[in-house]
Amino acid sequence: MRLSVLFAAVLLLVQTANVFAQKPLTVFAASSLSEAMMQIGAAFEAEAGTPVTVSVAGTGTLARQIEAGAPADVFVSADAIWMDYLVDRSAVQPETRETIASNRLVLIGPEDAPDFDYLNEGIAARLKDGRLAMADPETVPAGRYGREALKTLGLWEDVESRLAPMENVRVALASAARGDTPLALVYATDAAIEPDVRVLAVLPAESHPVIEYPAALTLSAGHPQAEAFLAFLKGPEAAKILRSLSFLTDKGS
Repeated sequence: MRLSVLFAAVLLLVQTANVFAQKPLTVFAASSLSEAMMQIGAAFEAEAGTPVTVSVAGTGTLARQIEAGAPADVFVSADAIWMDYLVDRSAVQPETRETIASNRLVLIGPEDAPDFDYLNEGIAARLKDGRLAMADPETVPAGRYGREALKTLGLWEDVESRLAPMENVRVALASAARGDTPLALVYATDAAIEPDVRVLAVLPAESHPVIEYPAALTLSAGHPQAEAFLAFLKGPEAAKILRSLSFLTDKGS
């Protein structure tokens, strides 16, 4: 009788483990990480056998969803500010936080856009009757970085009234690719995956705060593979994927 009870208990544990192994692990990630996180999720699934569901959107949108109790296991932000926001609200586990990558800012135009010297010619002159597409500088990390860069370079006053603020950086990228706007300010990694735009200028790194992508477990992380995924995200295979998509990492070349 006792052996039967013990066997039943072991069987239940095995069945429970199998259920959790098949339950998707949920990752909330900044929109600029779309391709990277899909590839990293697939690589982790191949190694660990755990499916990964990636939800991408503007960092601020995701942070507020996590604050409201959205069932995410891992959060990857496009800046430190929104991660700090969740730390202050006890919505992520601060001891698990680590920066996994960084990025650069570029000015882009449609594929056939001619070269121009943005510092001497000025951005406003190139815009003519059009607008500069960029992520919303009030709420979106890419927009905040862009505003700081343009202020540092003495260009902000000329373009502040000529902005087309977007809900995230990928919408700004699409605007330039379609030719809806003559210029857009996006991450270098965004420009690298869009064949219908060309990079017209790389903004100096010293013109804005370091663009960093911190990752952390959420406070409500309940998936048994959440810690393993975060470790994978910080590891060499994920870094290789990030570098292949033009992100900068500190884990080799």
